[in-house]
Amino acid sequence: MLLEAKRTDDALVLHLKGAWRIDNIASIEEALRALPQTSEPRVTVHFDQLDYIDLSGAWLLHRWLGQSGGQVELKGDPPQHFDFIEDVLHQQPKESVEPPEGRLSLHEALIWIGRNSVAWLRRIQQTVSYLGRVAVNAVGALGSVHRLRVPSIARHIYETGIQAIPIVSLIAFLISVIVAYLGAQQLQQFGAEIFTVDLVSIAVLREMAPLLTAIIVAGRSGSAFAAEIGVMRLNDEIDALQSMGVNHFEVLVLPRLLGLVVALPLLTVIADAMGLAGGALLSSVLLDISLAQFLPRMQDALAPTTFWAGIVKTPVFALVIALVGTYRGLQVRESSRELGRLTTVAVVQSIFLVIFADAIFAVVFVELDF
Repeated sequence: MLLEAKRTDDALVLHLKGAWRIDNIASIEEALRALPQTSEPRVTVHFDQLDYIDLSGAWLLHRWLGQSGGQVELKGDPPQHFDFIEDVLHQQPKESVEPPEGRLSLHEALIWIGRNSVAWLRRIQQTVSYLGRVAVNAVGALGSVHRLRVPSIARHIYETGIQAIPIVSLIAFLISVIVAYLGAQQLQQFGAEIFTVDLVSIAVLREMAPLLTAIIVAGRSGSAFAAEIGVMRLNDEIDALQSMGVNHFEVLVLPRLLGLVVALPLLTVIADAMGLAGGALLSSVLLDISLAQFLPRMQDALAPTTFWAGIVKTPVFALVIALVGTYRGLQVRESSRELGRLTTVAVVQSIFLVIFADAIFAVVFVELDF
């Protein structure tokens, strides 16, 4: 029995008993419906015999008392849920004053600036902290062959370098053919088709081969780094390494970074050779410039620094790709959707930073006359 009702001369007295919880919601509603329907001048509710009442039971009782129309008097220890219900029912919605469309109030503008400034500062702090930890671990690992994990570095050189040779060679060959063809079409108008050799040689060695190779590797290996480490983060494998006392930077970050620093310059050399081969093939077919003519002209067009101007950039590109890929992989949390998003972010940021670094190198080389 959940409710006992007694009628006096001027009041209806209710004694609550048992547990008024959501499990007994049907019994509570039936007990309240069984109460007299005539309005009473005063309703007295006793909670002395009540064992327990939750929000559902308090809500039903509060609703019935409001419909009774009488003066309510609570005896014993009334539940705190009543105060919460009163606050909810009497809470007035705040009228939001919206600024005119297309304009922000000064207060909202300051909030937007502050929020985004704090977010950017946190990102910068996390990035600097990550770069610092990588640098510290790299310096410590250089003093020990065991900490360098040579087998792991060799595996990443194979995966990021040797396995990428076919696609890098094909792209370098085709792009150089396209550049040579377009250049020849324009230079033939002035009878200067021999300068197609100069165009292809300088463009391939200084810019096209290192830049295209870095972009291909960013899309291929940078995304792989982010995805592999991200899956390990989702599967709690990185937490397991830390719980075993293993430095996950030495196991996951440094081998990928060092492997790519070794592999990317070698891929660039292969791209140089394939690019020059494509230019020589098109010159022979379209311009009747034989290989015996192409090679001496190429040697005359190239400066001693042309080849090295392309090669010295590749370790920087490799560092950028590896750092961004591993950093985004370690940021993965909670879901596979976040894994896909951060993998995409890693590829986009890697390509952007590679092109940005290449632009800086171009300006510096011009200033240094390199």
